[in-house]
Amino acid sequence: MIKTIFWKNNAVVLIDQNALPLAERYVTCKSYQEVISCIKDLTVRGAPAIGVAAAMGAALGALRLPSLQPEKFRHKFFTICGEIAMSRPTARNLFWALERMKKVVDRTRGANQQHLVRQLLHEAKMICSEDIEINRQMGKYGSPLFADGDHVLTHCNAGALATAGYGTALGVLRAAVGQGKKLHVYVDETRPVLQGARLTAWELKKEKIPFTLITDNMAGFLMQQGKINKIIVGADRIAANGDTANKIGTYSLSVLARAHGVPLYIAAPLSTIDVSLKTGKSIPIEERKSEEVTHFKGVRSAPAGTKVYNPAFDVTPARFITAIITEKGVLQKPFGVSIARAVKGEKRS
Repeated sequence: MIKTIFWKNNAVVLIDQNALPLAERYVTCKSYQEVISCIKDLTVRGAPAIGVAAAMGAALGALRLPSLQPEKFRHKFFTICGEIAMSRPTARNLFWALERMKKVVDRTRGANQQHLVRQLLHEAKMICSEDIEINRQMGKYGSPLFADGDHVLTHCNAGALATAGYGTALGVLRAAVGQGKKLHVYVDETRPVLQGARLTAWELKKEKIPFTLITDNMAGFLMQQGKINKIIVGADRIAANGDTANKIGTYSLSVLARAHGVPLYIAAPLSTIDVSLKTGKSIPIEERKSEEVTHFKGVRSAPAGTKVYNPAFDVTPARFITAIITEKGVLQKPFGVSIARAVKGEKRS
């Protein structure tokens, strides 16, 4: 299994996703500030993986704090969490993980610092291990939606690299293949930084799952030709009504899917759902630096001075989504009802 992120020798170790597919190397973060940098520059990316990185980064920050009285420790730790929270605005899992970490401190208020640090590290490791099990559960519930011979399109990377391991959307396909189903995956390159071409293709090749790489603007033509019969993607934040923020280009695919009668599935853990937001209109959309569009790997591809708009995500309306695959089951429409039930702990499949 691909190890995306893990704790070793009081440091956070991450696979360097910016180096893939040309080199498989790891980055060791010895401070929470280094974790923040890795989240910002996409060394680690994918909502669940960002959540795990945030939790481990917070634990690392706590470990490095000098000896403090309980209330001062709490204040300093919450400040660290606040800094990590500012690294990327869209992925709900980042904030969810930090909320879990802060609850550990509040639950054990007044405890000595050594005990608190141990508890925080335990929680961060739990978030990591739970994520892998959650992904396997999504695979279990989502795999029956895919049949032998399906030709499936995926966008961006929602595999092991986007999580602590196994994957969300790609994890569902991995589970289906593990059941003996023969699938062919069409991989959108995913402009502007090519997470599909660099990361998803790399994962599928390692797993020996048949795939074809296409440019983003080919997807509609393939649907028109009948070469794609299902789509599955991940998510960075899901509103209470099912509106879903995912990598830029997902909304366009949802419109094309609706026009061609192709089902579109979202695979995401419940931690990605933000019930405080009624609709996708309230989801914050990160805008990234212009160099991601004007350059690739440091090589300029647009004239100097070109004006750029570079939103990292778009929002797909719930009405364009066929179903949402979670660790509690496959959520069906109306999503407002099924999401509320799932979040409250009722199994829905």
